[in-house]
Amino acid sequence: MRSLIIAAALVALATPVAAQNAGQIASAQRGASCPGCNLFQADLTGLEARGRNFSGARLRQSWLTLAVLNGANFARADLRDVDAYGGVFGGANFSGANLSNSSWVGTYLEGANFAGANLSGANFSGAQMRRARGLTQSQLNQACGDDQTTLPGSLRIPSC
Repeated sequence: MRSLIIAAALVALATPVAAQNAGQIASAQRGASCPGCNLFQADLTGLEARGRNFSGARLRQSWLTLAVLNGANFARADLRDVDAYGGVFGGANFSGANLSNSSWVGTYLEGANFAGANLSGANFSGAQMRRARGLTQSQLNQACGDDQTTLPGSLRIPSC
């Protein structure tokens, strides 16, 4: 009997815990706003949804590749390890968001607000950010880019 209990416990430990909310992900994939949602590892590739609200949402390890989310609100969102390759986020709000170790290669971020955002380890190679707001040199020193990354004023970004 004891070995059966131990075996059942090991199976329970090996079973993955639901780290995401499938219903919330499906709603976001249809273009709905989802503030505070758990969208962990959500595939939002190619999503076109102007001005949606994802404030405070957990989007960690999600795919926003080629998404068009102009004017979207990601304030205080968890965007760690996100892949947003080639996305369009004009005028988006990333204030207070955590973008650490995320990839924004080739993204359009003109007019986006980065006030207080954590950019540690974020890759902005080829990103268009010339009119981005709220960026500081201190934030950019934690990120990286390349000679194709466009930034406001005299701001610079280390090479990846």
